[in-house]
Amino acid sequence: MKKLVTTLLLVVLALAIHAQDNQTPRFSPEKFEAELQGFIAKEAHLTPQEATKFFAVYKEMQEKQRALFDKQRELAKTKPSDEQGCLKVIKESDAIDLELKQIQQTYHAKFIKLLSASKVYDILQAEQRFHRRMMKSWGRGGGNWQGQKPQWGQGQKVGPHWGQGQMPQWPQAPNTQR
Repeated sequence: MKKLVTTLLLVVLALAIHAQDNQTPRFSPEKFEAELQGFIAKEAHLTPQEATKFFAVYKEMQEKQRALFDKQRELAKTKPSDEQGCLKVIKESDAIDLELKQIQQTYHAKFIKLLSASKVYDILQAEQRFHRRMMKSWGRGGGNWQGQKPQWGQGQKVGPHWGQGQMPQWPQAPNTQR
């Protein structure tokens, strides 16, 4: 009888956990990309024709960048055990950073051939704003990337103009030096 009750309890618990997981919003790369493109198109006032031309080239740039980001992530997975290994990883990471900048520069020139410089500028600014907003919302919601309001804990102090460019002022750690 105890085994039956225990088994039944475990099944109910597993179903409850599974149901809760299904309600938690998961990151969707497709949805993220669609929101990014919609945000950029709206903020930069792109016409549908401009958006179609631009995002084809933009996607090409992102694919090249993603391959390099993957390389950087692989380099950062484990710390080398000796000085030579650390130096090698640092140099490889620096080379990848330079390659990323070269890709950016090349594609910015391509963008300017498709659109006016002012539109490209607006696109670049919109892209930065979008990523900043996403990072803020991820930090606020524990993985929620859909932009919910922050859930501030008790005892946290925030600056007098929070939301106007100032960072929160966290309590100071006690001074342990004597």
